[in-house]
Amino acid sequence: MDIAAHTHTRRVIIAIIAGFALAALQPVAAHHSFAAEFDANKPINLNGTVTRIEWANPHIWVYLDVKNDEGVQPWQCEGGPPNTLTRNGWTKDSLKVGDQVTIDGVLAKDGSKTCNARLVKLPDGRSVFAGSSGETQQRQP
Repeated sequence: MDIAAHTHTRRVIIAIIAGFALAALQPVAAHHSFAAEFDANKPINLNGTVTRIEWANPHIWVYLDVKNDEGVQPWQCEGGPPNTLTRNGWTKDSLKVGDQVTIDGVLAKDGSKTCNARLVKLPDGRSVFAGSSGETQQRQP
């Protein structure tokens, strides 16, 4: 093998290794600390209509329209990982667009209409733990 071919092969191997390293780090960078984004001292109770559900790792997201004195406000609530939720009695089909739900959680620190869900009352009347990563939040009694 001549020097030019050897150099090219070496560069290709380094590029492949770097690509795998970046791909492996992406999920870690996407995950966040509860305390960095949410304020455990600011609880909230939301009653609304589900508009969208994202059932994917690292956390599910439930989007809902909440009616209040100002009209209809869109909210987004983060839950736990799908695997944790499944162990707590959820299924991928527990919530559907149009369902009326109640979510107990805590507010985001940035003032947005975002919460970290602790407990969700499903349309069938069951209340299920939402898999929150909040340290001060406990499983339902």
